Amino acid sequence: MSTTKPIATTRSATGIPTGRLAVWWVIASEIVIFGGLLGSYIMHRLGHTEFGGYAAHTNTYIGAFNTFVLLTSSLSAVLAHNAAEKGDGKTAHKFLWGTFFGGLVFVCVKSVEWTIEISHGYTITSNAFWSFYYTAAGLHACHVIGGMVIMAIISVDVKNNRELQRVELIGNYWHFVDIVWIFLFPLLYIAK
Repeated sequence: MSTTKPIATTRSATGIPTGRLAVWWVIASEIVIFGGLLGSYIMHRLGHTEFGGYAAHTNTYIGAFNTFVLLTSSLSAVLAHNAAEKGDGKTAHKFLWGTFFGGLVFVCVKSVEWTIEISHGYTITSNAFWSFYYTAAGLHACHVIGGMVIMAIISVDVKNNRELQRVELIGNYWHFVDIVWIFLFPLLYIAK
């Protein structure tokens, strides 16, 4: 097995490590995607007062619980990064899996929530509000799942004190996912 690192992880064309730059480019592109979706939702919401009545059927308590879960998982990501900065891969590994577990709880709660809503007849085809709701929350859930998969993959190297810089990279992505939820929660659950 070669101990030579790929050039993509060792070079720094802009003074910023390539991996960090790549993650920020991904986040910037995701801001465009979610910004367009949320901007469309807000413009639609302003023009359709009936959205408030539809939003009244979302479960604020479930949304608040999921907000707590994601914010707690973000704390775990920060603690993983802190451990990685100190060169403690085993502790970083544990905190990464704490973050992973938070994402898993979020997705499971979202699945139960959607099952309840769909059983009450609130589907993606019910009206424009529910279309936006399922699209925005579903896109967000896909990003949560993607982050979980990446965490699981990098945790193997992290546990063995290899590629510890990746903890920061997945942490930045995870914080972005949390920030998106901070916008989604009030728009979809609170503004009724």
